[in-house]
This record gives sequence, C-alpha cells and structure tokens, in this order.
Amino acid sequence: MSAKPSAIIFGGLNTCSRALAALLVPIEGEPLVSHLRIVDKFSVSPPTTYIGSEFPKVLEKPNVEYLQVNLTVPSKVAPCFEPPAGQEAYSIVFDLTGELQWDRSDEVQIKFTFSTARHIALEAAKHGVRAYVRLQLPFYECKEKGTHDEKEDVKPDGVRGFWWHETLRMLASIPDLNLVIVRPGMVYGPYVDYGVVIRFMAVAATYGYIKQPMKGLWGPGKHPTNTVHVDDVVGAMWAVAQWMGQIGRKEANSIAGEEIVYKAEKNKTTTEGMAPPDQKCIAPLFNIVDDSHVSMLALGNTATSLFDTSFEFHNFIVNALSAWKLEDNVEEINESHVVNWTEMLAKSDPPVTKIVYNAYMDLDHLKKHVVAFNAQKIKEVVGYQLRRPQINQETLQEIIDKLKAEGTWPNL
Repeated sequence: MSAKPSAIIFGGLNTCSRALAALLVPIEGEPLVSHLRIVDKFSVSPPTTYIGSEFPKVLEKPNVEYLQVNLTVPSKVAPCFEPPAGQEAYSIVFDLTGELQWDRSDEVQIKFTFSTARHIALEAAKHGVRAYVRLQLPFYECKEKGTHDEKEDVKPDGVRGFWWHETLRMLASIPDLNLVIVRPGMVYGPYVDYGVVIRFMAVAATYGYIKQPMKGLWGPGKHPTNTVHVDDVVGAMWAVAQWMGQIGRKEANSIAGEEIVYKAEKNKTTTEGMAPPDQKCIAPLFNIVDDSHVSMLALGNTATSLFDTSFEFHNFIVNALSAWKLEDNVEEINESHVVNWTEMLAKSDPPVTKIVYNAYMDLDHLKKHVVAFNAQKIKEVVGYQLRRPQINQETLQEIIDKLKAEGTWPNL
C-alpha cells in the first residue's frame, strides 16, 4: 500500500468518524488517502446531528464525499462501494456503525448494530478490500484487577454490549474479510459529544459554578476508568489498516488473532448471520487506551480542578442507598446539575443558544463501570505511538476552549 489508498468510513458521525476524516484528509497538510467517502444516516447540510465546527471544513475538500444512506437496507449498501468516475476501487473500509443507546431492545440492536455491520462486511468481502477496520466501543465490564490485555475475559454490558460483541463474532466468521478490530477505552476529545467523560466535565463545571465539591457515588472510586483521546482512536485505526493491508487476514490472525467467545445467557434472541455458539471465531484485536490508566477518582480530580472545585465521595450509607435504588434517584441526582447548567448557558457571554452539551447523567452514566484495557500489544505489534499519552488539565482545557470558541460551552 505504498500509493495512497482510497477509503470509506461507514457510520460514526456521532462518535469518531469526524476525527477520522480529519486525520485522513486534514484541513491543512497532505492527505493520507486519494479519495475519502463518508456514509451515514445523518444529513450534514443542513446537519441533523451535531458535527462540530471543524468537520464542515473537511467536507469542503475536493477528495472528500459525503453520502446520506440508510445502511440498514442491504440494497443501499452495495452502491456505496462504487467509486466515482476515474477513481480506483476502495481498498480500506472503516466500520464505525452501531446503536449507542444503552436502553434499546434486542430488535433495535440487531437492526442498527449487528445487521448493519453484516451488510457492509459482506459487501466489503465481495470487493476484496485490503483492510476492514471495526471500531468496538467499550461496552464491557472489566475486572478491576488483572492483565487487562486482549486475551482477558471481559463481560458484555447489557443488551447493547451483547450485540456489539456478537457483531465481532459475526465479522470474524466471514471468509476472506480482512478484519481487524480496535477496542478503545472511554473516548474523549474536542467535539466528542457522547460518552461519560464529556458529561462528567459538564457536571464538574456546574459544581465549580456553585462553588461546591462534586461527589461521586462509588467511593473510594479507585476502579479503573481508562481513557483515550479521539486522536489516538483514529490514529490507531489508520495504523492497523496499513498493517492489515500489508500482511492480510491469515497472517494477521497468526500474529494478533484473539478468540471472540460467545457470551450470551440462556434463551438469548438469535438472528440471521450469527456464528454458532460453539464456532471458534478469531480476529486480530487491539486495545487502545492512553498511558494515564486513570481511576474514577483520578478522573474526578482532574475534571474538577479545571473549575476550581474538588472531587469527593458521599459517606458509606448514602453511597449504599443511592446504589441500591439508583433508578429511583436519577432525577433527584440530576436536579441541581440541570438547573445550574441551564443557568450557566443563559449567563454565558455570549449566551449559548445552540444546546449540544448538557449535565444530565442518565442511569447508564451513573452506574459503576470498570473499563480497564492494556494497549501494549498495538505498540509492540503495529508500532503505534500514542499522540495524546496523558489525560490532564491541558487536554481537557483544549476541549473546553474549542467548544467555547464555537459557542456550545458556557463562557463565564
């Protein structure tokens, strides 16, 4: 792959595909690909989802094309692989599709996660793409102690976790698909509007605003909450695409293949294309996290320090009662967050009128999540070097500064 390849990004406009597009075709500098096609369900003109202030500049590049497509319909997927006139066939596919909401049913997850990825992967295999990179978001519950490498047994978290995990098994079972999987920790970065980290920052800002300490539920909060900057998520995806394009699936499996084990409970819903539970599904898998290896306590301390407040924990009794009846307490926990954030938006100079970010912590945000991965493998096998090795005040302040500049974060 010495000449510049052409690439397609499927999905992820509301997660990491905007950052990936900016890496492949930067606003300034030499592009890494000859042509980039981005395909998702959203409109970008006018935008029907938040796309940040920099992505529209990427879309203006002459070698970038955006297609609004319903990827749940198989007949709509095949035309996405037809390159523009005079352009070579696509050789790299980045699959960032999948339903993000934690409370969706099996049927919704099957349609928007499992089946959508299957439609794309089958077509990619038919076209013989040299690399198919799947982004596996961290919908798992890890053990607090252990090696945390790619061989460690992790448990899919709920319905969402099961179908995202089962999607990997399905992809691994497709013959002749040059599949490689990237599994990040908790993603953060400029214009990343989903996930725990940015919501945590907004809540921390509200406590700084009212000059009170922010208190966590899961004391002492030393469980791993591994993070990764979006620049390293997309950097890792590009690195493994080049790696796979040079060696192919068979050798990649021998070097970095991991068995993706069936994880369903009894009587789990099934669907067309699922690999049998006893089938051995193997694919190259790489974790990507930063070198901070932060805990919830460390993340809380870093976030609150930006807003001149502190991170503490409720006493044992309050923690126990809150955890026991967490579903009943969600609205009460959020009452002050939402009121104060709304006031901050109104008092901002200038006032924030385009509401993108908020301080509401839903049930999934409030639950205890252990995200613990080791990224040594991608460093040793692929030679990847982290671009943002630490999460700290500087990296978080950069996010806030960019959001203030575009008018989506309160400027007080």
